[in-house]
Amino acid sequence: MQSIDTPVPGEIPPAPPEAWLPLLRLARLARRPLERFLQIEAASGILLLVVAGVALAWANSPWSSSYFRLWETPLGVRLGGMAFERPLAWFVNDGLMAIFFFVVGLEIRREVHHGELSEWRRAALPAAAALGGMVAPALLYLLVAGAPATRAGWGVPMATDIAFAVGVLTLLGRRVPAALRVLLLALAVIDDLGAILIIAIFYSSGIATTGVLAAGVGLALLFAMRMFGVRQKVFYIVPTVIIWAGTYAAGVHPTIAGVVVGVLTPVRAWLGADGFAQSVRGELDRLAAQAPSRHELAVTLHHVDAARREAMSPASTLIDALHPWVAFAIMPLFALANAGVSLRGISLDRESATVAVGAALGLLVGKPLGVLVACGVALRLGVATLPRGLTTRHLVVLGVVAGIGFTMALFIAQLAFTAPAMLGAAKLGVLAASGVTALVSFALGRALLPAAPTAGAAETADEAESSTEV
Repeated sequence: MQSIDTPVPGEIPPAPPEAWLPLLRLARLARRPLERFLQIEAASGILLLVVAGVALAWANSPWSSSYFRLWETPLGVRLGGMAFERPLAWFVNDGLMAIFFFVVGLEIRREVHHGELSEWRRAALPAAAALGGMVAPALLYLLVAGAPATRAGWGVPMATDIAFAVGVLTLLGRRVPAALRVLLLALAVIDDLGAILIIAIFYSSGIATTGVLAAGVGLALLFAMRMFGVRQKVFYIVPTVIIWAGTYAAGVHPTIAGVVVGVLTPVRAWLGADGFAQSVRGELDRLAAQAPSRHELAVTLHHVDAARREAMSPASTLIDALHPWVAFAIMPLFALANAGVSLRGISLDRESATVAVGAALGLLVGKPLGVLVACGVALRLGVATLPRGLTTRHLVVLGVVAGIGFTMALFIAQLAFTAPAMLGAAKLGVLAASGVTALVSFALGRALLPAAPTAGAAETADEAESSTEV
């Protein structure tokens, strides 16, 4: 009897030649639970929640000093008399988060080109929802905390955290129709775009001419490489770094560079599925027609790899490649660095309290109110249509779940406040409101949205209806 680990003639061997099969089986067994977890749509939101809890517990534990020392650790490089040093938190918030914003830019570009935002009729409702969901929280915050010392936080409750929001909808299971998920994703994309514009316009320091010129040089190099037909993505790292450095030197938050490069990334494939199939088929036919030498095999593999690279657009391949890193590494690391609010360090004075209350009310009340009112107006005026299968109940759940504002809200809070007491209060308001909103939206979803029948139940109902008609 042949073992499953024994190679079968004409088939791919079960393991690399150098691998020790017992150890390989153990590694695969240990990897299966992680792979199953990562395949869950809500996995990113669950991981963010866990990491935020760890950060809060660490920052309020007897070892809290180690938490804050960690993020204040200086890192940098020295070349002769020149030095560039920043704390570890800066590399997370201004460096790694640029990759997060780059993926956001890619998603915006893709949705505008051939997604939910490619036609104004489909984009009208999420656009209205996003606009209302940004304006109402900002106005409510200013109503509560509009004093000169606290008004800078008006942008904090404006953004929706898509990972948490999708996670809540996923936990509702079959109660959530596909149209509601698509509407939430489109709303979040427009919401992110609005937050990006707000960061660029209102939360950036004075513009330095030299930085703008450097960013312009990077953009010119990027466009020149595109015109010369440079397709290898690794070569675009150089102009991207120049744009990032120029944006930082100009006084604009450097994460904006990630959005700019993402929006400029091509969304059209060179070969597409048909071209890829034709190219690879020709290479395989030539390979099967003769016994190839090592050099000929290497050339064939090079051509196949080039066809694979050009089968999808650069934007799509980059989203597929970077999304797991953003969802399961960059965003949790950002949460670990920014969700650690020391409750002992928060002042209970009036100004800090109004910041926390303003941020919390903006998410808890302003977001749902703004989304619902804007959707109602857009539908009443006829500029938007409600997707098939959705009702007012679905819009209520959409508005409430949009009030989960974790990642982007914490990010804007970092830009809005420099005083530790104000920043801590803003973070506390965001964390508390996002947690309450997640629970409320889940409860509302269970109460308002009908559970869709399973496939077996649907077939039984159809059979019963047919027998009744007969």
